[in-house]
Amino acid sequence: MNTNKKISRVANISLRKAAIVAGLGLLIMTIFAILANFFVLESLIVSGEAAETANNIMANEGIFRLGIFGLICVAILDVLVAWALYVLLKPVNKSLSLLAAWFRLVYTTILGIALANLFVSLELLSSPDYLIIFETKQLHAQAMLFLNAFNHGWNIGLVFFGIHLSILGYLVFKSGYIPKILGILLIIAGSGYIIDSIVIILFPNLDVPIAMFTFFGELLLMFWLLIKGTKIPEMEC
Repeated sequence: MNTNKKISRVANISLRKAAIVAGLGLLIMTIFAILANFFVLESLIVSGEAAETANNIMANEGIFRLGIFGLICVAILDVLVAWALYVLLKPVNKSLSLLAAWFRLVYTTILGIALANLFVSLELLSSPDYLIIFETKQLHAQAMLFLNAFNHGWNIGLVFFGIHLSILGYLVFKSGYIPKILGILLIIAGSGYIIDSIVIILFPNLDVPIAMFTFFGELLLMFWLLIKGTKIPEMEC
């Protein structure tokens, strides 16, 4: 056997393995995201109530830290998934697959930067040094400001994530080895994130969570990769 072919096989992951890696990464990421966002952050942070939010966080500091750790795990898994999806869809269009991966990585970077605001908020509330400088109400207000900054950062990142999903959906639709309907649903999901983020930026008082009704393409892709991923035909990249 040709030596170059041996090296190529060792260096490159197969489409089937890439599908499984992407599917598992998405599954674990979904679990971490649900626990961190809905069961930790949303249960502790009360919109418009700085004092109540501060008291909730301080009474459940360990849980709050676990929530931050969970979102860090999500960011790490996002990098893994970006790579696996790039490999999976590279045979369709290498340039577009790379572009989709970069948009997801930019989103992940923004999420990582936004997470720093959660640490700052926790530091303000837990360090006695700040009580010397600020009054309690001022401290609570500043902590709330950083919590809101985290949400704003994440919303900006979701614009890039939405574009990633839209490009991903196009590649899936064109692939021939993943159902076209998944591609359509991914484009719809991506559009939902983009619209939501733009509305929040331009019309902050308008609450129309479109992504809540359009995200199903992501879940269906995850299940398809886990169940059908091993049956993807191998091909030259």
